[in-house]
Amino acid sequence: MESQVRGGTRWKRFAVVMVPSVAAAACVGVGLAQGALAASFSVSGQEFKVSADHLHGDGFAQYGGIDSGYTSTDGKTKTVRPVAISSFDTAEITKMCQSVKTEIPLIGKTIYLRLDAGPDDKHKVEAEKLYIDVAQLDADATFKNIDIGVAVKDKTKGPPVKSGENALPGGFAQQAESADLYGVEQTAWATTAGTFKLSGLKMRLGTDSKMECF
Repeated sequence: MESQVRGGTRWKRFAVVMVPSVAAAACVGVGLAQGALAASFSVSGQEFKVSADHLHGDGFAQYGGIDSGYTSTDGKTKTVRPVAISSFDTAEITKMCQSVKTEIPLIGKTIYLRLDAGPDDKHKVEAEKLYIDVAQLDADATFKNIDIGVAVKDKTKGPPVKSGENALPGGFAQQAESADLYGVEQTAWATTAGTFKLSGLKMRLGTDSKMECF
């Protein structure tokens, strides 16, 4: 069975529950081993943007969770944020872009960090045991053999829920044999992966707002 989500503002913005959060954040994902997120892990006070032309993922699951993190870059105050946790056993991403916007009070400027990778079908971004804590996603998506409404603890697809992750065992989840997403635009708080291969990686710093992925 295949389930398709195509175009149209209503479906494209029905992301937190019905569409998997996809893409990969290069800085936070590289080199993190599969396993537990330490209890002391806190997300930064900055969201980052990720876009991609196409993501194909095998072994997909999505469920709700809570991230603990800072409210700003000064690291003084913490809060909690609801997120949609999307996970894949394996994923391939074409034309991935990640950007982070940071205001620097000391110099009175806004700095943008941008990373690009996976420039074409022969040089894709590849990830294993990929987890994304997403806040918003727009995309066109096709799922193969999707189950919607499964309990988190009873899901059979995707990597296991990480030890220490703030997810309700009996909470709502969805899973699919595979997912294909096109024209991805998302904001996220964190990404972790067992392995993360970035072919054709390019990194740039600058003050031009056009450096943002979208």
